[in-house]
Amino acid sequence: MEIKKILQNKAPQAAMKHLMSDEIMDLIRKNMKPKDTIMAYYRCAIMEVETKFKVLNEQFSLEYDRNPIESIKSRTKSMESLAKKIRDKNIPISVEAIEENINDIAGVRVICSFCEDIYMLADCLLKQDDITLIERKDYIKNPKPNGYRSLHLIISVPIFLKDEKRDMKVEVQLRTIAMDFWASLEHKIRYKKNLSEELQKELAEELLYCANQSAELDRKMQRIRNQI
Repeated sequence: MEIKKILQNKAPQAAMKHLMSDEIMDLIRKNMKPKDTIMAYYRCAIMEVETKFKVLNEQFSLEYDRNPIESIKSRTKSMESLAKKIRDKNIPISVEAIEENINDIAGVRVICSFCEDIYMLADCLLKQDDITLIERKDYIKNPKPNGYRSLHLIISVPIFLKDEKRDMKVEVQLRTIAMDFWASLEHKIRYKKNLSEELQKELAEELLYCANQSAELDRKMQRIRNQI
C-alpha cells in the first residue's frame, strides 16, 4: 500500500498532521519488519565513513602537524522524517523501495577548518577504491538562494557482515565552521512559528546578508592561512 492511498481523502492542510498519525506509523512498521536491521546497517555505514575521515585527519596531523577536520557529526533519519519523505515522494512502503529512492537515511557531516580542506578531503575520500560517488552537489560554488553553503556527496560504501557484503548509501556534507554556524542558526530561525510574511521576508534578507558575510570571512581566513 502506498502513502497516497491513505491520504487521498484528506484535506491538504490535514495531510501532514495525518502523516504522523498512528495509522501511518503502523503502516510503515508492518511493511518494514526488517527496519531495525536495515537501520543498523546504515549505522554501520556511518561508522565506516567516519573511520575514513578520522584516518585522514590522523594522517594530516602526523605529516603536516595540523588537523583539517574540526569535528564529525552523524545521524540516521528519524521515523517521522522518513515518513515525511515517503509521503512527499509517494514511495511504496517497502525496504527495497526506500533504499532505492531515499539517499540520505544515513548522514555524516564533516566540519572543516578552511574551505580548501573541504575539497581536499572530498577528493581523498572519493579516491578510495571502495567508495562510489552517486551524486555531488556543490552549494559552496553555487549557493542556494537563501545563502546556504556546503558540499554534498551521496556515496556508496560497503559494510562487511558475517556472511555478506552490502553496499550502503550515505550522504556526506562537508562545510566550514562558519557555514555550519550559519546553517544551524538559520534552521532554528526559519522554523519559528506565527511569523508574518513581512517579517519572514525581512529575516530572509538578513540571513542572506549574514551568509554572504560568513562566506567572506571564510575567504579572508583562507588567504591568511595561505600566507603562513
